[in-house]
Amino acid sequence: MIEKLLILNEGIKTIPYRCTAGKLTIGVGRNLDDRGITPEEARYLLRNDLARAQADLDKYLPWWNGLSEVRRAVMIDMAFNLGIHGLLKFRNTLEALRRGDWQAASAEMKNSKWYRDVGRRGDRLIQMVLTDSWPKELEGR
Repeated sequence: MIEKLLILNEGIKTIPYRCTAGKLTIGVGRNLDDRGITPEEARYLLRNDLARAQADLDKYLPWWNGLSEVRRAVMIDMAFNLGIHGLLKFRNTLEALRRGDWQAASAEMKNSKWYRDVGRRGDRLIQMVLTDSWPKELEGR
């Protein structure tokens, strides 16, 4: 019953907003400025976001499932980072990935504003496309 009372009093907001005290808030009165979220909550959100990214890839780029696990991970990472509609703007990269031209795909990735913006992430993902292997930083994790 207390949950119903709090929802009645606080409401449920799925988009962050500023409460009357000026604090960034989400959900049922969760004060993000002072409390944030727990690592477990962050992982829960991540799992939901990953499922959404994979569903978007299935819908818009169904051929992606034919790629290796590592190269699928690159596409998930980019869809997660850019959103599916941002990723879809990488027409030349996507076409190169679809046809298995890893050199062209990596060159197209590198020749983008995204690459200049994301730093080491871009280098990692390009290496994953080229080598079909996970980054060394993930070993032992």
